[in-house]
Formats: sequence, C-alpha cells, structure tokens
Amino acid sequence: MAQWHSLYSILITLFGIGPTAKLRVHNLMVVLLPILLVSCEGSDAQQRSYKDNTDTLKQMIREPYARPTNIISALETSSPWVDSVFNTLTVDERIAQLIVIEAFSNKGPKYEADVMHLVKKYKVGGIIFFQGGPVRQAILTNQYQAASKVPLLISMDAETGVGMRLDSTIQYPYQQMLGAIADNGLIYRMGTEVASEFKRLGMHVNFAPVADINNNPDNPIISYRSFGENRLDVTAKSLAYMRGMQENGIMAVAKHFPGHGDTDIDSHYDLPVIPFSRHRLDSLELYPFQELIEYGVGGIMVAHMHIPQLDSTENLPSTLSKPIVTGLLKHQLKFKGLIFTDAMVMKGVTKFFSPGEAEARALMAGNDIVERLNSVPRAIKAVKAAIAKGELKQEEIDRRCKRVLAAKQWLGLDNYKPIDLQNLHQDLKTSRADSTNTALAEAALTLLRNKKNMLPLRQQKSKSVATVSFGARRPTLFQRQVKETVQTTDFVISRKAKAKEARKLWSKLQRYDVVIVALYGPGSSSPSNHLGYSKDAAALVSKLAHSNKAIITLFDNAYTLNQFKGIENSRGLLLAYQSHYHAQVAAAKLLFGGIPARGKLPVTVNEHFRYGDGISKDKPIIHSALNSL
Repeated sequence: MAQWHSLYSILITLFGIGPTAKLRVHNLMVVLLPILLVSCEGSDAQQRSYKDNTDTLKQMIREPYARPTNIISALETSSPWVDSVFNTLTVDERIAQLIVIEAFSNKGPKYEADVMHLVKKYKVGGIIFFQGGPVRQAILTNQYQAASKVPLLISMDAETGVGMRLDSTIQYPYQQMLGAIADNGLIYRMGTEVASEFKRLGMHVNFAPVADINNNPDNPIISYRSFGENRLDVTAKSLAYMRGMQENGIMAVAKHFPGHGDTDIDSHYDLPVIPFSRHRLDSLELYPFQELIEYGVGGIMVAHMHIPQLDSTENLPSTLSKPIVTGLLKHQLKFKGLIFTDAMVMKGVTKFFSPGEAEARALMAGNDIVERLNSVPRAIKAVKAAIAKGELKQEEIDRRCKRVLAAKQWLGLDNYKPIDLQNLHQDLKTSRADSTNTALAEAALTLLRNKKNMLPLRQQKSKSVATVSFGARRPTLFQRQVKETVQTTDFVISRKAKAKEARKLWSKLQRYDVVIVALYGPGSSSPSNHLGYSKDAAALVSKLAHSNKAIITLFDNAYTLNQFKGIENSRGLLLAYQSHYHAQVAAAKLLFGGIPARGKLPVTVNEHFRYGDGISKDKPIIHSALNSL
C-alpha cells in the first residue's frame, strides 16, 4: 500500500492540515481506495473502471466549486464535495445532519460539555445559539466546529440582529417599528448589516424575517414582531430583509408558516387553533410566503398550530402535518428550499406528542430540519424505527441529508475557517451599523396628534417646560436630549405609582405651560404587550392627555396605546415604538423640528388610531417658522 501512503501525503500537501482539509482528504481517500485496489488487477473492465474513477478524482481535485447565484439553485445541484461527505456518513449520522441543537454561551462549562457531547457522539448537523456574549460564542463555535465530523450549520433566531441574543452587540428595531417606515431600502440595508455581523461570528442562518400578518391586537406572541397588518406591506418588507441577508451570503428563514398573526394563544405554551377558511388563508396568511418563495427565500419555518381547514386530524400541529408541509408548502406552493420546524421543545407540539415521536413525525410530514430537541438519541431512534416500519424511506433521509450538505457548501462550509477573535467586539460595532439604526429610528417616528400645530416647539423665556418619564427611576436619555434644546424641569414616576405619588406629581405639573411626557414599558429596549401601569399611573397619563398642554411620546408597542384611556385627546402624540437609544434621540429631534415626521401606523389599534395614520411632514420645518411655546 505504498501508493496509498504516497497519495495521502500528496493530498495533505494540496489541502493543508486543518480539520476541514483533513476531512476533504479523508473523503477523497474513500473514493481512492477502490481505485487503488482495482489498479492491482488486470482485466480491461477493471482498467476502464480505474480510468473512470481517476477522471472523477481529477475533477474533485482540480475544479473549484462554482457557487450558484442563489441557495435554491445550490440545493438542486449535486457536487463532488456533497457526495464525498455524504459517503462518509453512517445511517445514524445522516439522520443527525437533519438535527439542529440549541446552545448558549452563558451557561458555564457543564452545559458546554453537554453540547460538545452531542456534537461528538451524534454528529448533529447544526447549532442554534441563544443568549450569551460574542467572544464566548465565537470561542465555543470554534471548539464545536473543530470537534465536528462535518462542519456545523450555525444559526440564530435573531429577528433584530445579533443584539437580540448577545450582550455588547448591535440590536436593530423590531419589525413593528420597521413596518412604519416607507423606504424599504432602509430595511434592505439593515439586512446587509445583519448578514455582515452573522459572518463575523461564523454564523450562516438567521430565522428571520417574521412574515406573519399581525391583524389581531391580542396576539401574545407575534404582535410587535410583525411588520404589520397589511399583506402588501408585510410582503415587501419581508422581501427587503430577506434579500439584504441572502444577497450577502446569509440564509434567511421566513416564519411562521402558514401564518401565526391572527391567534390569541402563544404556541410556546399551548396549541393555537387557526379556524379560517382556505380562501382566507390563501388571500391573507399565505400571501407573503408565496411571494418570498417566488423570490428565492432559502428557508421557511413551520409553526406549531392546528389548522382544521388544511388538516382536520385532531390536535395535530402543522409541523407534523403531511398535507400542510408536503401537500401545501412543497407541492402547491412549490417551495424548493429547506423546511425547518419551529422549536420542538414548545408546548404547541409536546402537549400531544412525546420527544422522539414528534421528530419522526416532523420528518414524515416533509420537514428537512428539526430544531431545539428534547432528546437527540430518542429522535434518532424514533426516526430509525419509522424507517424500519416503512413510514419513512431511507432514500428520503439521504436526499434531505444531501440538501443540507449542499446548503452548507453554498454557505462556505466546504472551506471552513475558524473565527478570528481579534478585534471581534470592534468589528461588531461599526459606524455603518450605528448610522443604519439612526436612519431607521428617524424614518419610523409616527406623529398621531398635533392639535393647533403644537409641534414643532421652540424655547420662549415666558414659557415654562417640564418633562416627565413614566417607568423610569432617573431622567432618561430622551429627557436629557430635550434639555439640550430647551430649559426644563425633569420628573420621573414609577409605572406602579400609587394614588398619593400620582396626585403629588400632578400638583407640581400645574405650574408649567408645557409638559413633555415619555411613556416607557418594562423592557429596557424591547417592546412589550403589557406596560404594567398601575390604575393611578395610567389615570395620571389620561389627565395629562386632557390637559391641553401635554406632548406624549410612547416608546413601546403601538397596541399599548389602548392601555391609556383618552390618550387620543393629547395636544401632541408621537409613537416611537421602542425605547432604544436611537429612538429616544430621534424623538427629541422631531419635537423641535430637527427631522420630519414620516412614519405611518402599520396596524390598527382602535377606532382612534388606524392602519396608515400618521401626520407627515416631508422635510424639517425651518426654525424661523416654528410655533411658539
């Protein structure tokens, strides 16, 4: 076997000695073994076989991968790398390539060892990262990749960018705020920034955009995560976000098919029922997904919902429904990308199906990848049992495994390189990202009331101004920004304020001519569904709205306007959607005419605030024309 050792040395010289290079050499040697054995024989047929195999080998070595322009084409195209890696996998490992496990970078060594065990023993196909820090995650990614037989598909559920999960990184707006923006080019720009940050962290797949149409104000799980209630807006903005990522090398996964926007149950805790007719589903919920498919979205995530009009099987989540996953998504909508389940640990699936059984049924239904499992070994065992019973074909598992490998190659994992840790923090906080966030926040601001041209404001010595932040312990960034333009007296009050505290503040505010009010929710930067104001705090907001001298800015979910009786009577009312830095700075600018009001309400809140509302001024007002306080 001198030829064997000689050839191995040559290939190592060609490809290098890194883990991915060694894998490629190993895969080539698997192909070469029969060639070398045949070369020892002498028949013409064997010599022809030797020549054919040698030609294949030459192609594998010399021809570089011609990366298709889009991921759908990649999934439909075979390649020597995919075939060679596939041929090294056992039956169990082919099933494991269809599994994505969760990982955190803030849970300590024992937890990290458990994840490493799943990577080493079961050869899982990928990881979805959740909370932690960027450097810690990068270190773990390098460790897990080095230990993996096949390079791992690294993903994140990062609808607002990596800052949604990782500390000390950039977070972009939630989709409701983006829904208020007229210029979808800004959303594309955000998608490109998210793609850049994903690549820097060695990640490949983002479970975004949310393509759900949120037309139910009581939706507990989608709500501010949706672009809004209008199907055309949701579709256009989903496409912009998707294209921004995929045209920059990151795979987008639209969710939650076939549409999770009109439900009042959270599928994390129960199984929602969607009772609508097929006509309604076709004309509304399915519309964004149809368009995303048309324009080449790489992945779609199926939700855990029961939809009797599509599959009447009792208590069957859509994730486990063959009529929905295969019949509707694959055959009727002709989706050729990768189909992901929603997290398999959610009650929407575990309430009626046990771990293992659920994953097997998900693959039987037509999903390509199951993610966030309760038990990897139980899932593999159940899938093998389904194959043995004839409920699932091995050929189908093999086909999906090759598609996953093809996606990995398109995403660059055939030439995997460890993450460079140097300057990682700095690279994830660019001035470009900051300017993108500024542009998004300014474009989203929605002016809902401006009675008697209360806005824009300017300082007059004869007028006194107070600012009040509800839900703060100390003067907020917004108050500090306002103070840079006008002289103010600043107050703060708890969301849980009692009657005595509310009466005391109301008494103090009587002496001011203008009161600039900021309403905050319980989250530091993320919106919420329930602001949690006490009866007395909410009543004080209502009194201020009726006072004819208050300008109120809500830094939270548009739907929470409903939690303040009479807020529509405000002299000025501005919706900023979130309380993050850029939104607070932008809101203060708008009050004084520094930037125009351009946002439009993306949802209907009530009879006072409807979809499309927003007083627009297409350019900042010249200060000489400003109205006096």
